[in-house]
This record gives sequence, C-alpha cells and structure tokens, in this order.
Amino acid sequence: MSRPGAWDNPEALTPILQEKTQLEEEITKWTQLEQTKTNVQEWLELAEDDPGEETLEVLQGEINQLESRLRLAEMETLLSGPHDTAAAIVDIHPGAGGTDSQDWAEMLLRMYRRWAESKGFKVEFLNYIPGDEAGIKSVTLQITGPHAYGLLKGEKGTHRLIRISPFDTSGRRHTSFASLDVCPQIGQDIDIDIKDDDLRIDIFRSSGPGGQHVNKTSSAVRITHLPTNIVVQCQSERSQLKNKETCMKILRARLYERELEKLERAKQAEYASKTAIAWGSQIRTYTLHPYRLVKDHRTNLEISNVDAVLDGEIDGLIQSYLLFLHEQSHP
Repeated sequence: MSRPGAWDNPEALTPILQEKTQLEEEITKWTQLEQTKTNVQEWLELAEDDPGEETLEVLQGEINQLESRLRLAEMETLLSGPHDTAAAIVDIHPGAGGTDSQDWAEMLLRMYRRWAESKGFKVEFLNYIPGDEAGIKSVTLQITGPHAYGLLKGEKGTHRLIRISPFDTSGRRHTSFASLDVCPQIGQDIDIDIKDDDLRIDIFRSSGPGGQHVNKTSSAVRITHLPTNIVVQCQSERSQLKNKETCMKILRARLYERELEKLERAKQAEYASKTAIAWGSQIRTYTLHPYRLVKDHRTNLEISNVDAVLDGEIDGLIQSYLLFLHEQSHP
C-alpha cells in the first residue's frame, strides 16, 4: 500500500485493504484474549488475598469474558477453508407445504438476521419475493462480517419445522420444510469462465407490496446459466444495470461453490458419514409440538431452548458442526 503509484488504481487495492482490515481484526482479537487472560490472573491473585464478595464478582465477570473469547477463538481456528473469511451469500426457499413453509422460511430469515446483527455483521437484501398470504417465496441475502461464510457454511441444507400450524383452523400439527444455500462472495480475481452464449437473461418488473410502491419500469433481472440450470435473480435496485451486476456476482459465487462441492464430495467419499453432511440432506429439526427441541442430525446436538435458537442464538450449533467437520477431516 505504501509503494509509489499504488493508489493510482484504487479498485486494485480493494482486496488488499480488505485483507489489511481482516489482519487488524485478528490482531485485535488475540490481543484482547491475552489481556483478558492477564486480567483473570491478576484478579485471582487479588482474590487469594481478599476473597470478598465484590472481588469474586469481578473475577467471575473476567472468567466469563475469557470463556466467551476462548470459545470464539476456538471456533475461528476451525475456519481454514480458502474462502472462510469471505462474505456469505445466503438463499432461503420454502419447500412443499404452501403458506406454512413460506412462513417457516421467513422464520429462518429472521433467525439468521438476528444472528448476524448480534455480531455486528452487515445484512443486505439482494432479492426478496414475499409469499401470497404470509412468509416469503424466496430471499437472497449477503451477510458481510469476519468469517461470515466460514461460520454459515454448515447451515446449508434442509431445515424442518414441526408445530401446530397457525394457518390451520383445526389446530393440527404440520411439518414444514425450507432449504438454505450458502456460498462465498468471491472476488473478481477468481477466474470463472462464463460465456455469453450460456446465459439467458430475462428482464421483468420487480414485485412489491402494490400501490405506489409498484415498480413502473422493468428493472428486475433473472439470469439462467444454461449448462448448469442455475437461476439467479435480483430486484433490490432500481437500476437494471446494477441488478444485472449483482446477478452476475451471485452466479459467479454459485458456480465457484459448485466446483468446491465437487472437490469436497471426492474428499469425503472415504468417510461413512458422507450422507449426513451431503448437500440437500435434512440437517436440522426444530420441534415446537408435542415437545420443544432443536436437534442437529449431523452432530446429534440437542437444544431445548427453541425460542433462543429462533431468536438467533445459533453459535452452539455452528461450533458443534465445525468441530464435527474437523474430526471428520482428521480421523
């Protein structure tokens, strides 16, 4: 960055500035962790001389902070993938089940937004299609923050909800499904060969709540990659050009993730647990009736506080899966 002429092309410096920010954040986190450890040691020595209630309270607070930072540090040491530090592009789609599944998809959207916001991550809507009666038909988010993709990559798969349906006047129990896809926001330096002849581009009017909010121009863009049948669309911007650029960004990420999955499937072929972590399999069940429990079917982790999980407290589930992946990779 300090070389002569380095700032003549600011766009070329973007990835370097991003890396600099990430390294500074890493240094800050480890410095804070070491300082917290020092604080605990100092308060332990004080407590030996003066085991009063106030001293013990402060000591307990420092221990809690150290435990929290250690847990975060452990989780991040498990993130060694080539794009684990990247932003995450998250797609949520309801499964069969009509309004119930669309409502479940919106509940998942709320859960991941709350999780991201609790960490200070930036959440940006790239595409949003509301349901006919309730919930959503489709949503695409970009979540930007330290290790966003690495933390969320294990959330990819089918999520199942069991509850008494609020849309069933008979009060019967329903099972709803929603799928989640996660891919890294890759930089422009990744070489992905996308031929113009392989693309079908459709332009249409953005959907909305109606009335004065209806988009009068055809600015929404849908791109179909014919060789893979991958479909991406964006209607978050009023500009057709910007929506097309966003679509291409998502498409590049999806194609890159597709190649990563091919490599990962080959790598995991020797493990008996391959089926449990394969793309498209049911990864987690959220039961609200007849009992309350969240169960991850890959790690067998069970959490009884369903409300906390649906409010975004999913770090325990994320950490459990990252440890599971680590154990599978180092049998």
